[in-house]
Amino acid sequence: MFEIQLASKYPDSTNDKISKIFVDGFYEWLHYFSKDKKKLTNAFSHMFNPDVFYIACLNGEICGISACNDGKIKSVHLEKKELKKHLGFVKGTIAYTILKHEFEEKQYPFLIEPDMGCIEFVATTPEYRGKGVASEIITNIFKTTPYTNYVLEVADTNLNAVNLYTKLGFQEFKRIKEKHSNKSGINYLVYMKYIKLRQHL
Repeated sequence: MFEIQLASKYPDSTNDKISKIFVDGFYEWLHYFSKDKKKLTNAFSHMFNPDVFYIACLNGEICGISACNDGKIKSVHLEKKELKKHLGFVKGTIAYTILKHEFEEKQYPFLIEPDMGCIEFVATTPEYRGKGVASEIITNIFKTTPYTNYVLEVADTNLNAVNLYTKLGFQEFKRIKEKHSNKSGINYLVYMKYIKLRQHL
């Protein structure tokens, strides 16, 4: 139903479209920096690595995204000047400081093995949520990448995502207590793993 491909192979410029889906999907955690989604979209459109971001298209429109990397190549790269340009000096600087740590510098609380793929930034446009977009992207990643197992991080309170990943064959193997749960609304960060070989036994 959906055409899945790397963003780098998409014929048109995709960053703005990817950024819009990213902002819609993660607005709960981004609205502190601005409540204006257009402003957030412009601020983050520079950061996506098209060589690891997969997009789902239907009738030429991008309706879902996800990244998959080897734990060394980063899915995103933030530039302070771009964030300050669109969010202002104060909010742009704060966004860079916080998100640089979360997106680029934070290490997974376990060893990333050579045959492990890290799935990140799964998001779908509002009108296509619940229609199998994320499932198709992740299934395509399983089929087209060389890894034998995959890991991802999800908030324990994001029950829709946890249920989706469980249906796809992921199993929880670790959870970390969130330090600022009162502010974030997250109790634990849950880490889930999918092993390709297990699915064929």
